[in-house]
Amino acid sequence: MIMQKLATKTDEDGVLEFHDVTKLYGPTKALSSFTHRFDKGRVHALMGKNGSGKSTLVKLLAGVIQPTLGTMFVNGEQRQFTSPHDSFAAGIVTVHQELSLVPELTVGENIYLGRLPQRNVGGLSFVHWKKLHAQADALLQDMGVNIKSRQAVSTLSVGQQQVVEIAKAMSFNPSILLLDEPTSALATKEVNMLFGLVRRLKEQGVTMIYITHRMSELFDIADTCTVIRDGHYIGSVEMKDADHADIVGMMFGDEAHATRPPRRAIERSNPVLQVKNISRTHAFKDISFELYPGEILGIAGLLGAGRTEVMRAIFGADPLNAGSVTLNGKDVTGYTPRQMSQAGLGYTPENRKEVGLVQMAAITDNLCMASLDAVAKGGVITRAQEKPFVDKQIKDLSIKTDDPELPVSSLSGGNQQKVVIGKWLNTKPNVMFFDEPSRGVDVHAKRQIFDIIWEGAEHGLSSIFVSTELEEVLEVADRVLVMRQGEIVTEVDPTKTNLSELYGLCMEGAKN
Repeated sequence: MIMQKLATKTDEDGVLEFHDVTKLYGPTKALSSFTHRFDKGRVHALMGKNGSGKSTLVKLLAGVIQPTLGTMFVNGEQRQFTSPHDSFAAGIVTVHQELSLVPELTVGENIYLGRLPQRNVGGLSFVHWKKLHAQADALLQDMGVNIKSRQAVSTLSVGQQQVVEIAKAMSFNPSILLLDEPTSALATKEVNMLFGLVRRLKEQGVTMIYITHRMSELFDIADTCTVIRDGHYIGSVEMKDADHADIVGMMFGDEAHATRPPRRAIERSNPVLQVKNISRTHAFKDISFELYPGEILGIAGLLGAGRTEVMRAIFGADPLNAGSVTLNGKDVTGYTPRQMSQAGLGYTPENRKEVGLVQMAAITDNLCMASLDAVAKGGVITRAQEKPFVDKQIKDLSIKTDDPELPVSSLSGGNQQKVVIGKWLNTKPNVMFFDEPSRGVDVHAKRQIFDIIWEGAEHGLSSIFVSTELEEVLEVADRVLVMRQGEIVTEVDPTKTNLSELYGLCMEGAKN
């Protein structure tokens, strides 16, 4: 009966329908007999732990991959997308989790890439630059975004680049918008701007499928929540009738969740890392702190506060204008990242796709690339030499993969993040910098990453932990430094500070 109904005509309010949609990768079912309808003009949250099948569903809708079995309907018509062009033609636009901008081009060029306005001069066709930037500026202004079309994308922050991705999607005037972790790199003000846009689009009848790992966002913006687990449809609930426990239960079933071990007493006599009065022009100034053995030091602040810039400069990725850095009792001021790694410092960056991993390289290669001196004795490297390093991290970090020879891009976001961490743990550091380690990963993978950090601390690994999610900073860290506008303004005890107080400290005196 269902198949007859789908094969003729869908309900008028059913803008997206799936019937028994399955996607196979060899023997692996990434999506299994998915049957569901997403109603028109609503915001549908799509939830599930990493590897659950969410991204597979989005890729099917975007025309990036094709289903192995099953049928899909868009606005009552059966559709089979063989390319992203087919998806665009059906009014579907996707904002992917990972940025896809060209840094060397301007904002306007990125927004209209592949469809730049043209003008004819003497029978020849040229890009109509004035029209391009006028259109892009009008679009950005309508969105309430303070970014100019002629700015180079490379000059923008990660959060601003995410906004440009969303503007690019809006330029297609979509009837169906797929948002894959759109707020993962956005500050509170930018999130509010995005939510305002989402609400306006909803009023215009646009249907949105919204993927996020920020549970609190669901109750702010979503009308429904649909959960996928291990490739299977679990259920869908109205957000007005749901609570946090309902959704977590659907996502994980009876799976247990880790809890933080009791905080340890930190011996503060001999710091492993000393930072004294470091400054970098237009980024931060007069930063000083000490990090002790086995301590997890959190740095809290709003987007643009200077947290990442401080860690990059300490690691040697950016030059310092003043100050000194001492690691394990040795002055390492001015060291390169390679020298810092050899000295015992590892760094998991906030942008794992472009900076932390080589996406097309094998999982094995990524896990070993930071520790080649230890792996390749005498300058010769073999898979046999790499195997113990790879096996250890896959086992210790619970990296979910069928074959370490697969490209790292084949892994879910959470497993990719664990590969970044494993890459640096193979160097046997005694200090680790974790910059947004939970960005774009699900609740379960997040807990696993926190467990890795806590377990490392138990064995003497010192860490600096940065997260846009301030509740994570309070949960993970033993001590928290608060940054505003490139300066450390105070230090707080996470056991004696609540979330609202920490937000207040991060925002106080901040520029709008």
